[in-house]
Amino acid sequence: MSYFDGTLSYPNTRKGDIVDDYHGIQISDPYRWLEDPDAEETKAWVEAQNTVTFAYLNEIPQRDRLKNRLTQLWDYSKYSIPFKKGSRYFYFKNDGLQNQSVLYVLNHLDEQPRVLLDPNKLSEDGTIALGGIAISENAQFMAYGLSSSGSDWQEWKVRDIETGEDLSDHLQWIKFSGASWTHDHQGFFYSRYDEPNTKGQYEEVNYYQKLFYHRLGTPQSDDILIYHRPDQKEWGFSGGVSEDGTVLIISVWRGTDPKNLVFYKDLTNPDASVIELITEFEAQYGFIDKEGDVFWFQTDLDAPRGRAIALNILTGDRQELIPEAAETLESIGLLNNQFVADYLKDARSQIKLFNLDGSFIREVELPGIGSAGGFNGKRHDTETFYSFTSFTTPPTIYRYDMVTGKSTLYRKPEVDFNPDNYTTEQIFYTSKDGTQVPMFIIHKQGIQRDGNNPTYLYGYGGFNISLTPSFSVSQVVWMELGGIIAIPNLRGGGEYGEDWHQGGTKLNKQNVFDDFIAAAEWLIEHQYTRPQKLAIAGGSNGGLLVGACMTQRPDLFAAALPAVGVLDMLRFHKFTIGWAWCSDYGSPDNPDEFKALYAYSPLHNLKPGTAYPATLITTADHDDRVVPAHSFKFAAALQEAHTSNAPVLIRIETKAGHGAGKPTAKIIEEAADKWAFLVRTLQMEIPVKE
Repeated sequence: MSYFDGTLSYPNTRKGDIVDDYHGIQISDPYRWLEDPDAEETKAWVEAQNTVTFAYLNEIPQRDRLKNRLTQLWDYSKYSIPFKKGSRYFYFKNDGLQNQSVLYVLNHLDEQPRVLLDPNKLSEDGTIALGGIAISENAQFMAYGLSSSGSDWQEWKVRDIETGEDLSDHLQWIKFSGASWTHDHQGFFYSRYDEPNTKGQYEEVNYYQKLFYHRLGTPQSDDILIYHRPDQKEWGFSGGVSEDGTVLIISVWRGTDPKNLVFYKDLTNPDASVIELITEFEAQYGFIDKEGDVFWFQTDLDAPRGRAIALNILTGDRQELIPEAAETLESIGLLNNQFVADYLKDARSQIKLFNLDGSFIREVELPGIGSAGGFNGKRHDTETFYSFTSFTTPPTIYRYDMVTGKSTLYRKPEVDFNPDNYTTEQIFYTSKDGTQVPMFIIHKQGIQRDGNNPTYLYGYGGFNISLTPSFSVSQVVWMELGGIIAIPNLRGGGEYGEDWHQGGTKLNKQNVFDDFIAAAEWLIEHQYTRPQKLAIAGGSNGGLLVGACMTQRPDLFAAALPAVGVLDMLRFHKFTIGWAWCSDYGSPDNPDEFKALYAYSPLHNLKPGTAYPATLITTADHDDRVVPAHSFKFAAALQEAHTSNAPVLIRIETKAGHGAGKPTAKIIEEAADKWAFLVRTLQMEIPVKE
């Protein structure tokens, strides 16, 4: 579908002779050698691919204009929601183009803030990022995690908040964990893995997480093991101290399945053992707070869209507090001795307040249709903050009075664009099996529905994750060029609760791809665009989505942009945390699930002699979530199978990972390359200079 009239010479990729037996089916894996990112042959291949890719991208005349506009629009002050610990307030701020946001501390909201931690000073290129923070109850100490080059691995340190100096504490091999302080301010709980093989630390599978307690001023080797299960290699542990400081709540997770167990430990008794409270992976349980021996939980047990219950830990008695609603319950907090419930109504936010007996108080009046976040604080706080954003509203922070119900504008960003020039609509379309699926469509006011609009169709569809309205500088630039943004809420996500999620998992995974393809067909049928002007994109599980849809319907799209995608569905579970995704994908070791995986695995469904859409695969050399081998092998196989002049390229970022903590400079570079690729592929009439 691309109209690029040149010919690209791709690097030669050696083919091996490895063949695996899957339940009696022989499947070759000729590019297995690309799974070793440290091999000299792989490094040479990466360099050769990047040479071809960047030579192509750098020749697109509009690229510099796009990068300049992205940089100009990105350059505005960005604030996080302020939060309070002890007598101090904390918030993050990015002046505009800083690679990493800076953490500030202040004693009063109207005083001059002080820099507490500036990650930009930790590396010259901004590739060391802050991965998490935990403030002690008296706001004397801050534990914080650092990630290098986008890796999921973090090392944690402790800083004295008053002096700004680091203590001697240094913790390593932490992944998928926060920290939670005991109320004596002397230490915190955290989870870690055993030290991996140095050579394979970015690929080695992660099993046997352990929950520890670290006491300030002691070496990590002296940390107290709180809980582990040598008989359960897949179990992970998240330890959090209750607001009153009396109990450690241990959430036990198994992969990415939202179902979890709940254990607890009495912190008022040094000799107390861990008590197993919820002992079956029957549902999702999120601890809210406690009142004596009664624990409050958010759960989807017998309520796929979520509800709140009270559980007496001595008697086992359960009482429903907030029943399941028509909307999907996302989270519940406690402020002003009231439950603050965050709901999704057709993928947009609704905030409702309830008394402790579950009786409804009121709905929070939000500034519009969009996404709200925040409402954090302590149980008896009468004031809180929240952020509101939409596709055309940058994150704006409001102060909320829990007593009067009044919102007051606290911080509004100044961005160089006029939101009134754009419009957002939400439509519902019919998928292949008759399911109604919502889709947001955002574009400039006054576009003509003549089938000629370049359209960027973005999706995810997995792991119970909801795509809600959010502001994106990159997407604003696309719309300035005359492009349409379309975002469907596919099955597999969490927009309509656990049933919606399960409708796109394991043997039902094809539903997700059918939903995405149906979205494309709806846009074409309703004259928003046509196949020659349509691009599809997604990252991680969304990269799988793009890979599956472009192999199933190569005729439907002009361009495909799979980012850090899961593309080899027969070996995803053999690297780092990939085994955890079997809860969504199923396992290749299961014959029935293997059959479903093999039927859509992007790597295994490329057909020689097929004209595929112009493709720009993106990945990163330090991605230890979805290892880059997925993208490497898919690129090699796609280049071999593809016929036509449409470019199929792979862009491999260095000193970067799955996406978290990526420096601003790298984000802008990648966005400029992505839009330049589409400007050329979709034959958009964009002048080189304004």
